[in-house]
Amino acid sequence: MSLWEWTLEVYARPGVPEATLTLQDRHGQNTSYLLWAIWAEGPPAEALLTAAAAAKAWDARVLKPIREVRRALKPAFPPVDDGAREGLREDVKAAELRAERVLMETLETMASASSGGRPALESLRAAASAWGGAVDDEALARLARALV
Repeated sequence: MSLWEWTLEVYARPGVPEATLTLQDRHGQNTSYLLWAIWAEGPPAEALLTAAAAAKAWDARVLKPIREVRRALKPAFPPVDDGAREGLREDVKAAELRAERVLMETLETMASASSGGRPALESLRAAASAWGGAVDDEALARLARALV
C-alpha cells in the first residue's frame, strides 16, 4: 500500500487527526514526515535525517505559507463576500492537501514500507529526534496509540 493510501486510511481513525495536529502546532513537527516514519517502520538514522531535511525545506517554503493563507481566510474578511472567501479557502485547502501529498510521495521514495520493522512509538521517537526540537513523549505516544 502506498504511503498516501495508508495515510488516508489511518488519518480516518479516531484521535489521529488531533494527535498529529498537536505534534504539528505545539511541537513544530511535520505530520507527513512523522506518518512516513511510522509507515516505513523506523527507517535508518541516515534516511530519517535526509527525509527531515527535505520535509523541513518543503514545510518552510510551501506548506507553511499555504497553511497561513488558509487560516487567514477562515474568519470573515469584510467587505469580501463570505461565499467567495470560503470558496477561495476551499481552493487553498485543496492546494495544501496536494502539497502534503507531493511531500509524502517524495518521502516514500526515501524508504520503502517495512524498512525498519520498528514499532510506531519507537519510529516516532527516532523521527522526532531527527527533526529536532523538544517533543513531549506523551504527544508521540498519543499518536502511536491512535494508530493501533
